[in-house]
Amino acid sequence: MDVSEILNPLNEAQRSAVTVDGQHALILAGAGSGKTRVLVHRISWLIEVEKVSPYAVLAVTFTNKASAEMRGRIESLLGIPVGSMWVGTFHSLAHRLLRAHWQDADLPQGFQILDSQDQQRVIKRLIKAMDLDDSQWPAKQAQGFINSRKDEGLRSAHIEDRGDPYLRQMIKIYQGYEEICQRGGLIDFAELLLRALELWRNKPDVLNHYRSRFSHILVDEFQDTNSIQYAWVQLLAGDQNKLFVVGDDDQSIYGWRGAKIENIQRFSKDFSGTQTFRLEQNYRSTGNILKAANALIANNTSRLGKELWTDGNNGEPIQLYRAFNDFEEARYVVEQISIYTELDMRRDDHAILYRSNAQSRLFEEALLARGISYRVYGGLRFYERAEIKDALAYLRLMSNRHDDPSFERVVNLPTRGIGERSLQAIRDHSRDYRVSLWDAACTLCQQQLLASRAMSALSGFISLIEKLAGDCDGLDLGDTVELVIEHVGLIEHFKKDKGERGQARIENLDELGTAARQFQYDESIDMSQLDAFLSHASLESGESGDSQSDDCVQLMTLHSAKGLEFPAVFLCGVEEGLFPHKMSIEEPGRLEEERRLCYVGITRARQRLYITHAETRRIHGAETFPAPSRFINEIPEELIKEIRPKQRAPQVSTLRHLRPQTARRRSAPLDDAPLGLRLGQQVSHPKFGEGTVMSYEGQGKQARVQVNFNAAGSKWLVAAYANLQAV
Repeated sequence: MDVSEILNPLNEAQRSAVTVDGQHALILAGAGSGKTRVLVHRISWLIEVEKVSPYAVLAVTFTNKASAEMRGRIESLLGIPVGSMWVGTFHSLAHRLLRAHWQDADLPQGFQILDSQDQQRVIKRLIKAMDLDDSQWPAKQAQGFINSRKDEGLRSAHIEDRGDPYLRQMIKIYQGYEEICQRGGLIDFAELLLRALELWRNKPDVLNHYRSRFSHILVDEFQDTNSIQYAWVQLLAGDQNKLFVVGDDDQSIYGWRGAKIENIQRFSKDFSGTQTFRLEQNYRSTGNILKAANALIANNTSRLGKELWTDGNNGEPIQLYRAFNDFEEARYVVEQISIYTELDMRRDDHAILYRSNAQSRLFEEALLARGISYRVYGGLRFYERAEIKDALAYLRLMSNRHDDPSFERVVNLPTRGIGERSLQAIRDHSRDYRVSLWDAACTLCQQQLLASRAMSALSGFISLIEKLAGDCDGLDLGDTVELVIEHVGLIEHFKKDKGERGQARIENLDELGTAARQFQYDESIDMSQLDAFLSHASLESGESGDSQSDDCVQLMTLHSAKGLEFPAVFLCGVEEGLFPHKMSIEEPGRLEEERRLCYVGITRARQRLYITHAETRRIHGAETFPAPSRFINEIPEELIKEIRPKQRAPQVSTLRHLRPQTARRRSAPLDDAPLGLRLGQQVSHPKFGEGTVMSYEGQGKQARVQVNFNAAGSKWLVAAYANLQAV
């Protein structure tokens, strides 16, 4: 291969990085700056120009997809097979190492890898064998504890309990899990890296073999490495081998799962003689989008520093839309997508990004109403999520005690001590006597045909459902859903998962309460309000947002969007408390990660970027009035075009009769408002006192008015019976 073939496709900064002749190199590769190209061309340079053997190169990526892409591009560029080269993820390379040195690693030759679900099952059985209450010591929580300690390079013997009873018990679970895995020849994902690191530490001859073999080590996405991955690279490199690491500290957004931004920040100190290269020319976005990203991220103090630029045009200004509420926000976003798809843009050219996956619901409903296919990237649609199905199962069982699938789903969720043997007895009785599982359970309890512990737990479950049904009698739908979610223990159950996933599930349950409060009940249909809502949820779950084509609008969280790009991006819910998230606002380190997450979102856009926020949003069952996010204020005004809402936001009349209607903007007088009320008008209620009219929906006798009362908070009232008086 001619040298020009390697260098000609590169810009000046990329060429400097690819041809570096030194001990170590740190490549700060900004978003859209061609980092994969640099990695591939660096490998080609080493092999073709510096005559390094392909077998002396080790390249580490973070995903199997990235690994496959790198292999394909190396093969295409060099025209040689790369099957025997060590190019892969940290886990795949560690696995390859352990297979080759299973005896040195104290493993059986046929050791088996546990995936995440298998690992959780092993831990669950262990907790049961230790006679621990699995509601107090859930397997998922113990799994997270074990994996996070392994990611720090810690065995159970290395952890001190410091007099903490909780920590002491977790260490015992970790010890028991280690014994089971060693006895059974089992390896989980975190163990792959830890065992490989220990192999090198404990067997100097093995380490020296690989140090002498891999003279050049290349690592992608270095800002996402955790403690053990950094130690792994550091140990293998030693004093002689050359490291070439590529990353972007401004895109470090996975601190919540163990990534250490400090690794890339301290790299030059830990590896003397490091040369740093900045790839700042962006090939993805317009000038205005890049200027916004640069201005935003400049507010972070602990960064290595770079500034993205493009030789392309500035493009359109960033469109900033302030919606009256979250319904109008969804309506506006979908309306814009509809306009552009009618102009022959593909649906999959558009991405809707949000901080919390609970935000997806309104966008899903609005897209379905417009008949626009969509895909929730890296996740399930709202009503298909497990925690939503759990809560709906409780509601269905309250409505219909003979709903067997719902009974089976929640009878032991959260865990109550109703084991598989007891459940099988219930199923057998149901089958033999041709009764529902509920009736079978009641009979077995009445006749005391189960073990005392199981019978007590089952009786408690039956009493819980009966009490909830009584307590909810006469309540409106929103109060019913929120009361059930609160009292069945799902919130406390998911709080035990301390990570991002547990928080997301709690937010989804809160959003289910919001969905119930916003649900438009049609009294002309012959079913209760609760049954109508449950039917609505089933229809939403069953109605596919996907089409046979791949041409679908993409919905995803900002974390899922990293590494992707789209012609048009809608960054939604950019409000204080939501983005940045309320849990991050008080901690400078976490706030900076939130800002990096916003930077990632902005730099996903190629031609058009929309930022939206709402003046009112229902969160945790209550109407809130969030301030626009500080991130909006950090973007220079000259880059932004504020889109003024229409004088009044039209109702989403295309929604099915089970879907809620969009509220109206408060700024406009409404000729058709109930009882002649105007949005923003001050009114008085005989019970709740004075308040402000915020929105309304419907017409005639069924028209409802939303009033934010000074003392009682936000209330939806039937206008015809509210006795509201103008102040």
